Amino acid sequence: MLGYLIVLSSSLFFCIQNVVVRVLFTEQPVIGLGMIGGYVPPTLGNSFLLLFLRMLLAVPLMAALSKGLHPKIWTDLWHLGHPTQRRALFHSLVGGGLMFAYLALLYLAVGLVPTGIAMTLFFTFPVFTALFSWGLFGSQPSFFHWGIMTCVIVGSVMTVPPSDLTWSGGSTWGLVMGVASGVAYALYTVNAQKAFEMIHPVLFTWMSFAVTLALAGLCLVGNHPEEMASLEWGPLWIGSLLSGLVTFGGHVLYNSGIRLVGATAAAMVGASNLAFTVVLAWFMIQETLGPVQVLGVILVTVSVAALSGERRGNAPTE
Repeated sequence: MLGYLIVLSSSLFFCIQNVVVRVLFTEQPVIGLGMIGGYVPPTLGNSFLLLFLRMLLAVPLMAALSKGLHPKIWTDLWHLGHPTQRRALFHSLVGGGLMFAYLALLYLAVGLVPTGIAMTLFFTFPVFTALFSWGLFGSQPSFFHWGIMTCVIVGSVMTVPPSDLTWSGGSTWGLVMGVASGVAYALYTVNAQKAFEMIHPVLFTWMSFAVTLALAGLCLVGNHPEEMASLEWGPLWIGSLLSGLVTFGGHVLYNSGIRLVGATAAAMVGASNLAFTVVLAWFMIQETLGPVQVLGVILVTVSVAALSGERRGNAPTE
């Protein structure tokens, strides 16, 4: 039960992160603050900029706080350079590459198709996680698990506003990128489960953030300085700080949950993110919830509750 609660808590952090990015891109009526937001256009370049700023703050923040979460983190980091730790180092670097890949692919998808479609395609990742875990760890999902995955994905689709699912054109590549982002995230979770056999989740998360920061910085090379200078940096830094905080908390909790319940179960609970983001957006920025969306949120909530209520003992499921 503790593992499911930890993963569910991480979903709240990721939901806040989604709402923060939405406010940075488009003006929203934020509860208690009035109309704020719309500080940068929702372009691919600005998406990489926000990702870079988020990690630029999250990496040192995690470095400062990680000692309390894992006292031996710097000793373990030093040991990663030892020849006997090459597998652990490999999984850590791959984790960073996959984290950057799923975020970059998701941003590309959002730039080509409506956000609702891109996010729905991304949140098919529990299916890929289950398949990868089955192939790599031999942990075949039960009919119960397949049923829960189906209910969570159907419920998540129901929470997307109909206007976001109305699409009369665009690029097929947007659909491909959306699914590919889900595949990359599934690989990230499965790789994380394997890495946790060798290193602590806090060190793995910090390494993933550091690699993502480096790759996002490379993607900003060549940006026009005059465009950068014209941005509203004050709100961007504040939003990035908040996003960095919740990114740090969300990934530490999620990776800790993977260690407790396994990648497949964590992915099924984590897929509730889309539905809970809709609820949080309704509360914080007054986005309207329709009857179908409410039913979708209820379906996802009941499915996650059924999964977390299943008796498994304290051992990981994978």
